[in-house]
Amino acid sequence: MFSNRYIFIYSSVMVIIVAAILSSAAMFLKPYQERNIRTEKIMDILKSVNIETTKKNAEELYARYIVEEYALSLDGEIVSIFRDNNFEKGNIRAFDINLKAELGKEDQLKAGKGTDEPCFPFYVCNKDGKNYYIIPLRGKGLWGPVWGNIALEEDFKTVYGVTFGHKGETPGLGAEIANTDFQEQFFGKTIFNDNFDFTSVKVVKGGAAMLPPAEQIHGVDAISGGTITSNAVSDMLFDCLKNYVPYIEDQVKK
Repeated sequence: MFSNRYIFIYSSVMVIIVAAILSSAAMFLKPYQERNIRTEKIMDILKSVNIETTKKNAEELYARYIVEEYALSLDGEIVSIFRDNNFEKGNIRAFDINLKAELGKEDQLKAGKGTDEPCFPFYVCNKDGKNYYIIPLRGKGLWGPVWGNIALEEDFKTVYGVTFGHKGETPGLGAEIANTDFQEQFFGKTIFNDNFDFTSVKVVKGGAAMLPPAEQIHGVDAISGGTITSNAVSDMLFDCLKNYVPYIEDQVKK
């Protein structure tokens, strides 16, 4: 029979050893995890402009097609420009911006509880001699965050492509936002009307055909049985895209 003192010491030593092993493993794996997150982010950005990638060629294709990164203020000012692997203005790289944190700053600012000005990432892609503009998205789904990217054509209003992802939406229902069939509906839709008033794109329960004919260009069909997630995508699109309206309006006037 072991004494209580022996059992206590033995248990304590084992806990320390296991904790040390787990801590070492986490430190060892962290660079690989960060690299995977970076690669997945790159692949998502490029997918929004219909550029298919693999983990092996993602970095190379990003460097080839993403010609500029901007950090934009709420009023549409360019805070920072990253081009040709160098800062041309400022020191904030769009790729490194934590969109969740910046949206949190925006909420705090509007509530009068913070003073930090948010800035938002914006990517310029040149593909086949034509520019496309990529805007990252983030919102709240039914069971967790939803996110994505939306690519606009040179007119700054026509959707060229989208990607959506989620953390825990229901398989076969809300999780369908990550499927190609849902995402392909957005192609050719517009986020401004003919007067260049901001409309965003709505995910419509019952289908975009339920909208008046003039508004159907701003709508897509919701997911059957996934109303809450569909609404979350609509809210995410509106809440994120509105932050880019001042910049876009300024570009269109030029």
